[in-house]
Amino acid sequence: MGGVIVYSAAHLTMTQTNKKNPAQPKFARQSAEARREMLVEAGIACLAKDGILGFTIDRICAEAKVSRGLITHHFKSIDGLLAAVYETMYGKVLAVTEEPGVAASPEARLVGIIDSMFSREVFNRESLNIWLALWGEIANNPALLKVHRKQYGLYRASIERALQDVADARGLTIDAAFVAMMFVSLVDGLGLEWCIEPKLLSAKAAREASFKLLEPILGPLR
Repeated sequence: MGGVIVYSAAHLTMTQTNKKNPAQPKFARQSAEARREMLVEAGIACLAKDGILGFTIDRICAEAKVSRGLITHHFKSIDGLLAAVYETMYGKVLAVTEEPGVAASPEARLVGIIDSMFSREVFNRESLNIWLALWGEIANNPALLKVHRKQYGLYRASIERALQDVADARGLTIDAAFVAMMFVSLVDGLGLEWCIEPKLLSAKAAREASFKLLEPILGPLR
Protein backbone atom coordinates (compact mmCIF):
# COMPACT_ATOMS: atom_id res chain seq x y z
CA MET A 1 0.00 0.00 0.00
CA GLY A 2 1.29 3.46 -0.82
CA GLY A 3 2.06 6.10 1.74
CA VAL A 4 -0.62 8.32 3.22
CA ILE A 5 -0.64 11.82 1.82
CA VAL A 6 -0.69 14.45 4.53
CA TYR A 7 -0.98 18.06 3.50
CA SER A 8 0.93 20.49 5.67
CA ALA A 9 -0.30 23.84 6.89
CA ALA A 10 1.91 25.43 4.25
CA HIS A 11 0.42 23.37 1.41
CA LEU A 12 -0.99 26.32 -0.49
CA THR A 13 2.31 28.17 -0.25
CA MET A 14 4.14 25.06 -1.43
CA THR A 15 1.78 24.72 -4.36
CA GLN A 16 2.48 28.26 -5.42
CA THR A 17 6.21 27.65 -5.12
CA ASN A 18 5.96 24.43 -7.09
CA LYS A 19 4.60 26.33 -10.04
CA LYS A 20 7.90 28.18 -10.13
CA ASN A 21 10.05 25.21 -9.15
CA PRO A 22 8.51 21.89 -10.29
CA ALA A 23 11.35 19.92 -8.67
CA GLN A 24 9.95 20.53 -5.17
CA PRO A 25 7.49 17.89 -3.81
CA LYS A 26 3.81 18.77 -3.59
CA PHE A 27 3.23 16.72 -0.45
CA ALA A 28 5.05 14.87 2.31
CA ARG A 29 4.73 11.11 2.74
CA GLN A 30 4.74 9.72 6.25
CA SER A 31 6.99 6.80 7.12
CA ALA A 32 5.46 3.44 8.02
CA GLU A 33 6.47 3.98 11.66
CA ALA A 34 4.84 7.41 11.72
CA ARG A 35 1.61 5.95 10.35
CA ARG A 36 1.66 3.20 12.99
CA GLU A 37 2.16 5.76 15.77
CA MET A 38 -0.64 7.89 14.35
CA LEU A 39 -3.06 4.95 14.43
CA VAL A 40 -2.00 4.00 17.97
CA GLU A 41 -2.57 7.55 19.21
CA ALA A 42 -5.93 7.64 17.44
CA GLY A 43 -6.85 4.36 19.15
CA ILE A 44 -5.85 5.80 22.52
CA ALA A 45 -7.98 8.89 21.85
CA CYS A 46 -11.00 6.74 20.97
CA LEU A 47 -10.62 4.68 24.15
CA ALA A 48 -10.38 7.86 26.21
CA LYS A 49 -13.57 9.24 24.69
CA ASP A 50 -15.86 6.21 24.50
CA GLY A 51 -14.10 3.23 26.09
CA ILE A 52 -13.87 -0.10 24.31
CA LEU A 53 -17.13 0.59 22.43
CA GLY A 54 -15.37 3.45 20.69
CA PHE A 55 -12.46 1.27 19.60
CA THR A 56 -13.73 0.49 16.11
CA ILE A 57 -12.09 0.65 12.72
CA ASP A 58 -14.43 3.39 11.55
CA ARG A 59 -13.92 5.64 14.59
CA ILE A 60 -10.18 5.15 14.73
CA CYS A 61 -9.75 5.89 11.04
CA ALA A 62 -11.97 8.95 11.37
CA GLU A 63 -9.87 10.12 14.34
CA ALA A 64 -6.62 9.58 12.42
CA LYS A 65 -8.14 10.81 9.13
CA VAL A 66 -6.89 7.79 7.19
CA SER A 67 -8.43 5.00 5.13
CA ARG A 68 -9.72 1.80 6.71
CA GLY A 69 -7.09 -0.32 5.01
CA LEU A 70 -4.23 1.12 7.03
CA ILE A 71 -5.18 -0.73 10.22
CA THR A 72 -5.11 -4.08 8.45
CA HIS A 73 -1.92 -3.13 6.62
CA HIS A 74 0.04 -2.19 9.74
CA PHE A 75 -1.57 -4.32 12.49
CA LYS A 76 -3.31 -7.17 10.60
CA SER A 77 -6.49 -6.65 12.63
CA ILE A 78 -8.22 -4.37 15.13
CA ASP A 79 -6.98 -6.72 17.88
CA GLY A 80 -3.43 -6.18 16.70
CA LEU A 81 -3.90 -2.44 17.04
CA LEU A 82 -5.41 -2.89 20.50
CA ALA A 83 -2.33 -4.86 21.56
CA ALA A 84 -0.10 -2.07 20.23
CA VAL A 85 -2.14 0.49 22.17
CA TYR A 86 -1.73 -1.55 25.35
CA GLU A 87 2.02 -1.81 24.83
CA THR A 88 2.26 1.93 24.24
CA MET A 89 0.32 2.72 27.41
CA TYR A 90 2.58 0.47 29.47
CA GLY A 91 5.59 2.07 27.81
CA LYS A 92 4.47 5.38 29.30
CA VAL A 93 4.19 3.78 32.74
CA LEU A 94 7.64 2.23 32.44
CA ALA A 95 9.04 5.62 31.51
CA VAL A 96 7.56 7.00 34.73
CA THR A 97 9.21 4.28 36.82
CA GLU A 98 12.60 4.63 35.15
CA GLU A 99 12.94 8.41 34.84
CA PRO A 100 12.79 9.86 38.37
CA GLY A 101 16.15 10.53 39.97
CA VAL A 102 18.37 8.28 37.88
CA ALA A 103 21.42 9.81 39.58
CA ALA A 104 19.69 10.38 42.90
CA SER A 105 19.66 8.26 46.04
CA PRO A 106 17.52 5.07 46.06
CA GLU A 107 15.09 6.78 48.46
CA ALA A 108 14.76 9.85 46.25
CA ARG A 109 14.16 7.69 43.20
CA LEU A 110 11.42 5.68 44.93
CA VAL A 111 9.72 8.86 46.13
CA GLY A 112 9.99 10.20 42.58
CA ILE A 113 8.23 7.12 41.26
CA ILE A 114 5.39 7.52 43.77
CA ASP A 115 5.06 11.22 42.99
CA SER A 116 4.97 10.48 39.26
CA MET A 117 2.34 7.76 39.66
CA PHE A 118 -0.07 10.25 41.16
CA SER A 119 0.87 13.26 39.06
CA ARG A 120 -1.72 14.92 36.83
CA GLU A 121 0.04 13.50 33.77
CA VAL A 122 -0.64 9.93 34.92
CA PHE A 123 -3.44 10.05 37.51
CA ASN A 124 -6.15 11.66 35.41
CA ARG A 125 -9.62 10.66 34.30
CA GLU A 126 -8.74 10.19 30.65
CA SER A 127 -5.75 7.93 31.32
CA LEU A 128 -7.58 5.83 33.90
CA ASN A 129 -10.58 5.40 31.59
CA ILE A 130 -8.21 3.99 28.98
CA TRP A 131 -6.80 1.49 31.48
CA LEU A 132 -10.28 0.38 32.51
CA ALA A 133 -11.19 -0.26 28.89
CA LEU A 134 -8.00 -2.24 28.28
CA TRP A 135 -8.19 -4.28 31.48
CA GLY A 136 -11.76 -5.25 30.67
CA GLU A 137 -10.63 -6.88 27.43
CA ILE A 138 -7.69 -8.93 28.72
CA ALA A 139 -9.68 -12.01 29.76
CA ASN A 140 -11.29 -12.35 26.32
CA ASN A 141 -8.42 -11.33 24.07
CA PRO A 142 -5.44 -13.75 23.85
CA ALA A 143 -3.27 -11.24 21.96
CA LEU A 144 -3.88 -8.60 24.61
CA LEU A 145 -3.22 -11.09 27.42
CA LYS A 146 0.15 -11.95 25.90
CA VAL A 147 1.16 -8.29 25.75
CA HIS A 148 -0.17 -7.74 29.27
CA ARG A 149 1.93 -10.53 30.76
CA LYS A 150 5.10 -9.14 29.23
CA GLN A 151 4.50 -5.46 30.02
CA TYR A 152 3.10 -6.07 33.50
CA GLY A 153 6.16 -8.18 34.26
CA LEU A 154 8.48 -5.36 33.17
CA TYR A 155 6.52 -2.87 35.25
CA ARG A 156 6.63 -4.95 38.43
CA ALA A 157 10.30 -5.74 37.89
CA SER A 158 11.07 -2.02 37.66
CA ILE A 159 9.23 -1.33 40.93
CA GLU A 160 10.93 -4.33 42.53
CA ARG A 161 14.38 -2.97 41.62
CA ALA A 162 13.56 0.41 43.12
CA LEU A 163 12.37 -1.20 46.37
CA GLN A 164 15.36 -3.53 46.57
CA ASP A 165 17.77 -0.61 46.05
CA VAL A 166 16.27 1.18 49.06
CA ALA A 167 16.42 -1.97 51.17
CA ASP A 168 20.06 -2.61 50.21
CA ALA A 169 21.02 0.98 50.98
CA ARG A 170 19.50 0.62 54.44
CA GLY A 171 20.73 -2.87 55.16
CA LEU A 172 17.21 -4.31 55.20
CA THR A 173 16.07 -7.76 54.14
CA ILE A 174 12.75 -7.68 52.31
CA ASP A 175 10.81 -9.76 49.81
CA ALA A 176 11.02 -7.08 47.12
CA ALA A 177 8.93 -9.05 44.62
CA PHE A 178 6.07 -9.42 47.10
CA VAL A 179 6.23 -5.76 48.19
CA ALA A 180 6.25 -4.70 44.53
CA MET A 181 3.14 -6.81 43.93
CA MET A 182 1.41 -5.12 46.88
CA PHE A 183 2.41 -1.65 45.71
CA VAL A 184 1.31 -2.22 42.11
CA SER A 185 -1.99 -3.70 43.30
CA LEU A 186 -2.54 -0.69 45.54
CA VAL A 187 -1.87 1.75 42.70
CA ASP A 188 -4.21 -0.15 40.36
CA GLY A 189 -6.91 -0.34 43.02
CA LEU A 190 -6.65 3.35 43.82
CA GLY A 191 -6.96 4.15 40.13
CA LEU A 192 -10.08 2.00 39.88
CA GLU A 193 -11.57 3.61 42.99
CA TRP A 194 -10.87 7.08 41.62
CA CYS A 195 -12.55 6.22 38.31
CA ILE A 196 -15.66 4.99 40.07
CA GLU A 197 -15.98 7.88 42.52
CA PRO A 198 -13.43 10.71 42.13
CA LYS A 199 -14.92 12.71 45.00
CA LEU A 200 -14.00 10.00 47.49
CA LEU A 201 -10.30 9.91 46.63
CA SER A 202 -7.78 12.60 45.75
CA ALA A 203 -4.35 12.15 44.19
CA LYS A 204 -2.88 13.45 47.44
CA ALA A 205 -4.69 10.77 49.45
CA ALA A 206 -3.63 8.08 47.00
CA ARG A 207 -0.01 9.19 47.31
CA GLU A 208 -0.29 9.10 51.10
CA ALA A 209 -1.67 5.56 50.96
CA SER A 210 1.43 4.45 49.05
CA PHE A 211 3.75 5.80 51.73
CA LYS A 212 1.66 4.17 54.47
CA LEU A 213 2.10 0.84 52.68
CA LEU A 214 5.85 1.14 52.11
CA GLU A 215 7.22 3.01 55.11
CA PRO A 216 6.43 0.29 57.71
CA ILE A 217 8.55 -2.02 55.55
CA LEU A 218 11.36 0.30 54.41
CA GLY A 219 11.32 2.99 57.07
CA PRO A 220 10.70 6.73 56.54
CA LEU A 221 10.96 7.82 52.93
CA ARG A 222 9.91 11.48 53.08
